[in-house]
Formats: sequence, structure tokens, C-alpha cells
Amino acid sequence: MVFRSWNPPARLSRGAGNGLSDQVIDSRMDVIMAPATPPCPSALPQDVLVVEDDPIIALDLEDTILGFGVRAVRTAGNVVRALDMIADRAPDFALLDVGLIRENSFAIAERLAALDIPFVFVTGYGAAVGLPPAFADRPRLPKPCPTDALAAALKRGAKDDA
Repeated sequence: MVFRSWNPPARLSRGAGNGLSDQVIDSRMDVIMAPATPPCPSALPQDVLVVEDDPIIALDLEDTILGFGVRAVRTAGNVVRALDMIADRAPDFALLDVGLIRENSFAIAERLAALDIPFVFVTGYGAAVGLPPAFADRPRLPKPCPTDALAAALKRGAKDDA
């Protein structure tokens, strides 16, 4: 019986203060793959509200959005908190989880629409999720949300706001 040592398929290599971005190096193929290039921060909304009841997903979205160069990301886990945050300071853009714990985000969507603030629904239910007719044409992002799709939604939201 021959035992071979296990070779992990990839390792993360950080640029050594030389301005290089993180790179994923696949040691099995000696290929260097750069991560997706984040959009230009000036082309994005600078205050984003994330309404998500799962704290892990909310933190992941927040971290990803801040990584794009967005200045402020605020999170709310329920309708009351989100509406309070909007009343306190209206965001430039919002991501709304459709199904929150024992409620949905449609009241938030109504408030954002009344204020003419662009928003996107985020859902793990796919096309099967039932949106009210007033929001049937609103963009949706799947869960988990691909980074490129999130960046595109933010860019589109910034254009809609301009």
C-alpha cells in the first residue's frame, strides 16, 4: 500500500505590501486566479441598508459590500428596526430579505418605494417566492448571493438613484 501526502488544492497568498491584491494559487495546476475586481466605489451607493434576519448572512453581506468601497452599511433584522433606521437616515440603497422571522419585508419595500430609494429583494426561495404585484418587477438576488451579482445590483441601484 502506498501512502501519498495530502496536498491542499489552494492556498491564499497576500500581497506583501506591494499593492497586489489577494490571489488564490491552485497548487495542483500552478494557476494564479485573481478575485473578481470590485466596482469603482464612486459608482456605488455610499449608504446601504441590509435587512436580513440571519446574523451570519447579514455580516457576510456587510463585509462584502464594505469590501467594494461602500462607506456605510447598516443592518436590521426585522421590519420595525429597518423602518426606524430609514426614518432616522434614509439609505441610498437597500437589500431586503423577503422572509424574515414571522414577517416579510414588504412594508419596508413600500416605504423605500415611497421615498424613491432603490432596493433589491434577496431570497433563498428563487422564482417561487410570491411578491406583491407592486413589486413583481423588482430585481431579486439569490441566497447565497454571488459577489458579481451583488456588485451589479449595487451599481444598478446607484444608476437608478442618479
